[in-house]
Amino acid sequence: MPIEISGIERNVALRERVGRQIRAALEPLRVAPVKAQVAFFDDNGPKGGIGLRCAVTVRVPYRPAIRVENTAATARVAFDGALAVLERQLERYRERDRDVRRRPKKYFVAKRLLGGG
Repeated sequence: MPIEISGIERNVALRERVGRQIRAALEPLRVAPVKAQVAFFDDNGPKGGIGLRCAVTVRVPYRPAIRVENTAATARVAFDGALAVLERQLERYRERDRDVRRRPKKYFVAKRLLGGG
């Protein structure tokens, strides 16, 4: 699965950390994500202040894209916040998938109602 990381070209250690943690967060999914994008933006520009934004977009087959954002003073803190939100979103995704698989299917219920088993 390709992971595109933009906005932190000079910080190699953070790039490696971001790639490693995104892969670890997406590993438990039953389907392989098509693509993951992590983008860092400086909202305030050269003014400084709390304005580094981390946006994470994960594209999963047959589902809408999952997009989360977080803003903080440093790129690492912004990524940690976005990763926490992404993990909660992925947990909801897994719960929905599990609930759908646990529900009895229509043909099974009809067979039971008609006395066939």
